[in-house]
Amino acid sequence: MGTPRTRSHRSTDVSDRVAGVFKSSSSTCAPTQRVRTTHCVCVCVCVCNALCVDSLVERRALRESVFPELREQCRNTLGLDVRVIDPFESSDPSRWPDENTRQQLITECRNSSAGPFLLALVGHRYGAAGPPAQVEVAEFQLLLRESQRAGVCTRELEREYRRDENRVPPSFRRRDRRTCRQQEEEEEEEEEEAEEEELRKMFQTSVSLCVQAGVMSPERAQSFYRSVLDADLRFALDDPPPDDVIDRPPDDIIGRCLVYVHRVVDAQGEREKKAPTFDLSPTDSRLLSSLCDDFLPGLAASSRLLVYVTTTACDRRHGYTAARRRGYAEALRRQVRSDLLRMIDGGGVSPGGGEGPREELCGILSRLYDITRPEEEEVRAFVEQSGQQRPLVVTGGPCTGKTVLLAHCAQQVKSWLPACDPVVIIYFCNLSTDRSPRRLLSSLCRRIAVGYGGGSSPEQNHLGDFDLRLPELKARLSSLFTSAPSTQRPLVLILDGLDQVERDVAAPVLETVPSPLPRGLKLILSSGVTPVLPVPCVRVGMGSADGKRRADMLAALLRGSGRTVTSGQQALLNRALTSCRLALYARLLHLHAERWRSDSDVAESSLPAGVHSSVSALLGRLQRKHGAALVARAVSYLALSRTGLTEAELADLLAREAPDERVPTQVDVETLLLDLRRFLVGRTVAGSRVLFWTSRHFQLVVVEKFLGAREARREIHAAMAEYFGGRSPRGGSSKPNEDAVRVEDGDPPGVGEAPGQTFGFSFREVGRLNSRKVLELPHHLRESAQWAALERGLLMSFAFHGAAVRAGLLADLVAALEGDEGACHFCFPREKALLASVLRSRVQSSPLHLPSAMETGLLPYLEVFPELEGYVREIGEERRRAGSGLGVSLCPAPSSVPSVRRSPRDEAEGASVREAAATECGIVAEVMDDGSARVWKGFGRHAVRPVAKEETTFTGVKSSGRFVLFSTRRGELLLWDVTRPEMFLRVIEDEASRETANRVEGFAACREKVFVWRAGESSVSSFDVSDETSARFQCRGRVTGAVCSSGGGYLYCGLEGGALTAFDTDTGGFLGASSTASRSAITWMLLREDERELACVDGTGSVSVWDVASKTTPPRLVRESSVGGDRDGVQNIDYSREIGILLVCRSHQVALWDTRDWEPRDRFLVPRGRAFVQAALCQQGRLFLALLDARPFVLAWRLGTGECVLSLETHERPRALLTTASGVVCVAGDGRLTAWDSGMIAAAAAAPKMGRGVTEVAVDRSGACFYTSDGSEAVWRWSWDTGLPRDNFLHDAPVGRLRLSPDGVRLVTLSAGEVYVWRTDTGRNVLRVSGGGGAADVLIAPNGNVGVTISERGSSRVWKLEHGSVVCVIRARLSDAEVSPASTFLLGLRRGDLLAASLWSGAVDKRFSRAGGSERVVAFRALSGHPDFAVVMAASGAVFTWKVAEETLCRHFRLPYRFRCRPRDFQATEDGSFALLSADGEVINLLDLSRVRLCSLKAEGPVVKACLDKTGCYAAYIYTTSTSSTTSTTQEDDLRHPRPVLAVVRLADGETIGRARLPKNPSALVVCERRRVFVGFDDGSVGAFSISDAAAVDGESDGRGENPSRRSKRRPCDGGALRRLPRETANVIWP
Repeated sequence: MGTPRTRSHRSTDVSDRVAGVFKSSSSTCAPTQRVRTTHCVCVCVCVCNALCVDSLVERRALRESVFPELREQCRNTLGLDVRVIDPFESSDPSRWPDENTRQQLITECRNSSAGPFLLALVGHRYGAAGPPAQVEVAEFQLLLRESQRAGVCTRELEREYRRDENRVPPSFRRRDRRTCRQQEEEEEEEEEEAEEEELRKMFQTSVSLCVQAGVMSPERAQSFYRSVLDADLRFALDDPPPDDVIDRPPDDIIGRCLVYVHRVVDAQGEREKKAPTFDLSPTDSRLLSSLCDDFLPGLAASSRLLVYVTTTACDRRHGYTAARRRGYAEALRRQVRSDLLRMIDGGGVSPGGGEGPREELCGILSRLYDITRPEEEEVRAFVEQSGQQRPLVVTGGPCTGKTVLLAHCAQQVKSWLPACDPVVIIYFCNLSTDRSPRRLLSSLCRRIAVGYGGGSSPEQNHLGDFDLRLPELKARLSSLFTSAPSTQRPLVLILDGLDQVERDVAAPVLETVPSPLPRGLKLILSSGVTPVLPVPCVRVGMGSADGKRRADMLAALLRGSGRTVTSGQQALLNRALTSCRLALYARLLHLHAERWRSDSDVAESSLPAGVHSSVSALLGRLQRKHGAALVARAVSYLALSRTGLTEAELADLLAREAPDERVPTQVDVETLLLDLRRFLVGRTVAGSRVLFWTSRHFQLVVVEKFLGAREARREIHAAMAEYFGGRSPRGGSSKPNEDAVRVEDGDPPGVGEAPGQTFGFSFREVGRLNSRKVLELPHHLRESAQWAALERGLLMSFAFHGAAVRAGLLADLVAALEGDEGACHFCFPREKALLASVLRSRVQSSPLHLPSAMETGLLPYLEVFPELEGYVREIGEERRRAGSGLGVSLCPAPSSVPSVRRSPRDEAEGASVREAAATECGIVAEVMDDGSARVWKGFGRHAVRPVAKEETTFTGVKSSGRFVLFSTRRGELLLWDVTRPEMFLRVIEDEASRETANRVEGFAACREKVFVWRAGESSVSSFDVSDETSARFQCRGRVTGAVCSSGGGYLYCGLEGGALTAFDTDTGGFLGASSTASRSAITWMLLREDERELACVDGTGSVSVWDVASKTTPPRLVRESSVGGDRDGVQNIDYSREIGILLVCRSHQVALWDTRDWEPRDRFLVPRGRAFVQAALCQQGRLFLALLDARPFVLAWRLGTGECVLSLETHERPRALLTTASGVVCVAGDGRLTAWDSGMIAAAAAAPKMGRGVTEVAVDRSGACFYTSDGSEAVWRWSWDTGLPRDNFLHDAPVGRLRLSPDGVRLVTLSAGEVYVWRTDTGRNVLRVSGGGGAADVLIAPNGNVGVTISERGSSRVWKLEHGSVVCVIRARLSDAEVSPASTFLLGLRRGDLLAASLWSGAVDKRFSRAGGSERVVAFRALSGHPDFAVVMAASGAVFTWKVAEETLCRHFRLPYRFRCRPRDFQATEDGSFALLSADGEVINLLDLSRVRLCSLKAEGPVVKACLDKTGCYAAYIYTTSTSSTTSTTQEDDLRHPRPVLAVVRLADGETIGRARLPKNPSALVVCERRRVFVGFDDGSVGAFSISDAAAVDGESDGRGENPSRRSKRRPCDGGALRRLPRETANVIWP
């Protein structure tokens, strides 16, 4: 048995590496040619073979293993899509493309690919040459003449070929038998194959006769003998395209091809030789030899074509067996896989580059400008005219070519204005993937700023636009219009299709157009017949194109496709062009006319009338050619996609839905796209090349023809949702895809991996992002009504959020979370609102901070929103899959609470709120100063509804119970029951009340009765909702407050002079009146029917209590009291029924009353220099919220401790604070609303934190707990399992130092010069040591037996930790002291020397002295890993190691000046492998002592703190960063301000493990041995982060098993930590 041998025909070397080329998905940009784009997003490999049947095994091996792996590799690593085009993939020969189609496919691959475009398999048999599809007239007649002269019958040739004069040049074309063949029965196929073979032989005989007669050259004759492979190879390699089509040299084109030649020796065994065989004729052998021995080696030598030749020697007895074929197929599979992958990796193939998407789209559309229009000159004159200050509007009906004209003009503007440097911006509004008004305005602002050098990439998504209202964006755009352009650098702004978008999208842009325009601004718009601009403009009307020009264009199109028409056919076309004068119609006529032969019987009825009919006819013809189902599904997918589809995606979708017996191949899709190439072109969207219609009328016809039924559209959307979601079609099972859409139980099933979507969301820095999935999947889930999968699988999925942020779609993500589309189908509106708020306020432009930012923002609130636990778990799972990262193990206590609802920022431009009211169910009503009113209910950006009441001007609004009362300027009162539909009931009042029309002071509601009183009036009007009857109750003074009983039977009115009046509302009787001693107006009343008492609060804040037990006598005053203080007025009053607390807010204080005994409970004074504006109880009275004057936030105080624990940031200065049953709503001055969940407020307020900034953190080695101090009298011990403080060690004075013994048994603290020793197991203060001159620092020896107190003025003492007895006294004053690892010496600096004092005698036994005064020691560290050594840094930069016991030293080297040590930053690891020299500015300098090298870490901002891991594995540092964006005008968007970021670096290779954005300013940083990083913050909170590092090999815990969501759920109550009291007096006193 012979073995395969491989050799390469190449002139330079024999190599397995192949340089390859990839096919871009760029489509036809013009009717006549395809232009290559430099933005490559797709790889296409075209497979050719000698005999299609002979290569089935080899092609199947490549198709089933190599190409799928290649596609996966390219997608995940390069973001490229791979399409494999095998012309003979189908087993049905009727589906094989003809020669012309194959050549078009090869040309398409060659011109637009950015990688290997041709892979040829040459077998050991040459293959037969089929009869040509067409032969020129002269040549065909020559063949007939010579055959007839030789006596050969030509009847079959004459029957098969028909003359076609419409071909240029005229030719004989073979009749198309494909349609007939598809209809024949299977038993006729063999007969037809025999006829085909007979025709081939006859044709070749005629050719041979012509050669023998000398009338045809042998070279020309060979073209008729060549097989399919030979012809395709020579077309691809021997006929390079012209230079104007592709910008690659011919050698580079040939170098992108792979050819594999397989020679088989003794292929036919002895048995086969006895039977009839299809042995190669000498002619075929000669042609095969010419191909393999002459043509291919010649190209390999001259043009570096890579050719592999494998020779297989077979056994003569058996020949080329199936086993040998399988062996060759396996070897070929391995070789092709290796060649292609190395070609891709080594060929520099990468996506990106080229022009921007909008410029690219402009270029695509401008190439469709085939007819020169006279309107172009009018546009040019407008651009060149310097004094024109009005905009230009190009008007015209559909299909008149407005878009193409403006795209062409945009390309010509710079040539029209050669004397200046214009900035040209064109925006195709109707072709934009996001048509929101904010996105349109912000995109225009950014593009103008970039054009004038004042911004970043126009495609970059800035977070600053989140909080910009439409008025602010409009003001910015208007400012750019006036400030940016100049006469030397004019701005030419072209807005196309603005009339085809929604009115609310176009109106904000049109309203920014100044009148007159600045001199440097040229504004051009397109519109329908009626101009869209409200300002004076210049109008250019687009009529139909000139008839002669349209006829010339049609003739040019026919010439470009090598066709012409007869005179009769031309007359028919002329009449058709007269009936419809649109250029698009002429293009469509070309598709019909190019199919006509000279003998075609065409009539006027054969031409469709109009554009839509022509498009429909085109689709119908394609259905007959390619299959009705294939075409219908293909165009339906394209029509309903959000941004278009790539060619590979379209092929995948069609393959998923097709029946098994008729699965469309890639070549089926490619041939269909070739037929649509003049109207279906490619453009770049989010880095992918997608197909889109050049005219929107194709999409309209497709929807009308195939998608008229709603169920049909939903079916298409559902199929695309399955595909982009990575699920199997029709519920099938396939390989699980862990990155697919995740849904919970009860959600739509399917988590399989779909063809064409083999990679899903990934938040890792490696790999590529599937932006297509991000853009398309939400749209199709929404349109197919898969609300559960959309909500749980995407909107509440961290994987989707990470992908959207990486794709630059953060603004779209937030809009989707806040949107109310499908709100009635969603189950978690509050959870999505929280996610949107955290994304808005915490995520910066870099996606690296997203995981930690989301963990920090969500962990404190998982108890309130348990549905988000899966989201947090997903973050940890993604970090584990990535192999590295920085996770939040212990979330720091939040300082502010994110909002869960925000009203739209685009409402009520210029108006301010006059009055607002809220009901308990959360509905908020507002009345603006312009007389409008609106109601806010539910979630979403469109939850605000204007109150629709024609010709009504509102003046006020009040609420009580379930009712909202609106007052109008005409004195009418409109009542709305919020539990019912929005129907207003007019409140009937007596004539006197309506005539006064005073402002409504308030109203009280109970059941079906409503009581209303107006300002300055002495009566109360009642209204019965059930029967719409009214009554009036007259009082003896001006009414200032009122309350009614629960049944509405009794009414109590508070009067201006402190009087109280009671009425029986059922009878209308007056029950009596009483008054208080203060004689101050009653402003608020509370009726407690169970207690039979009525409480009133007057204008001074005094409380009076009345007995109302009797229903027939006046109320009796039983108590009157006051909290004292200034006699200023009451700002507001609030009451909590659950805990019986009454809050009275005055400008200088907030007083709390206990309603059980009506005694003052507490008072909260306002901060100095401030005044309370409003206060409200929250979370059942555990907190109260307050507004301060001139402060843009809401503060929260804890009632139990009286400390301010939170701030709630708002849009701007708050106007009012409203409370509901579930939360708090803040009303801004402009009417915008911000809502917080009361559960979130409570959770944030209960999160533990110390009273001051954390100064020290000590971590127990077991990892079970850690200790913190903040410079106060307390030291907290935290439990790692719960994340809560467990013990509070108290002292009599502030704590200055905190030390923990190595075994964790003793805690030593230093407070006011006294030393406290605590037993951590019992919490007892076992020692309190005083005396000794006062200590400034305290140390614990590594053995845990002795402690050392360092005194700045006196001697240091060494003492026993067990009982406090002094071991010795060290007289030398040492600075920066530390105990040696062996617990034998105290090391410290003194006057530039490093001294070592004995811990047993106190004497200085060892000294590292200066050598001649030049080596002054500035820093040192003892090495725990080498107990006898210390690393010493000298002022000169010299680095020493000092063996303390033997007093020997070794000088290693001198540091460069910029690497000099800074003593305050100097740190060293325990083993001395690394030392941190300095952290200066944005640079951290490190010394690698193990490899004797210097390292510098460059941070992205100024370094605040830096810390080394003691084990020498990691370095952690905190730096501050800020964005350059100044677009935000709110407090909530804090991206403008510097924000600290924690980063962890692996010291071994300098790799960044992860980054985490910190929510507040840090005050302490510690890295412990268990791969945990502790950060103390300046507000007293503590955060812990776990280091996940798959490369670590030390076996220590890295936090992978931790569950921060479980830890975050445990909340303490007030005073939860045990108070550990100190000894009252010292029990050890040192002299």
